[in-house]
Amino acid sequence: MAIIFNNELGDITISKNVIAKIAGAVATKRYGVVGMASRNTKDGLVSLLNTDNITKGVKVDSDENGISIVLHIIVEYGVNINAICDSIIHNVSYRIEKTLGTSVNKVTVQVESVRVGQ
Repeated sequence: MAIIFNNELGDITISKNVIAKIAGAVATKRYGVVGMASRNTKDGLVSLLNTDNITKGVKVDSDENGISIVLHIIVEYGVNINAICDSIIHNVSYRIEKTLGTSVNKVTVQVESVRVGQ
């Protein structure tokens, strides 16, 4: 599925997968984030996604007002979760708006797990 932007010169079609990759890359570069998470709906287990599959931890929706993004992350033990989430929300919104030239309505960060040690 794709998001279509209209302007005076024509239409621009951007895949939701591209937006998810940008958001996932920005989120995983934040200090304290171990990686993106995927929840198995059958048994409810959370698994850490490798860098090739970060889009599975991101959900992108759009409407006439802009883009909404939901990120599922795993954080390190001992870090300030509120500060990490605020940083992710700000940085993902900024990067998507600057890269795509469209507004971001909402960025939701769901912390699925905390990793303790290696």
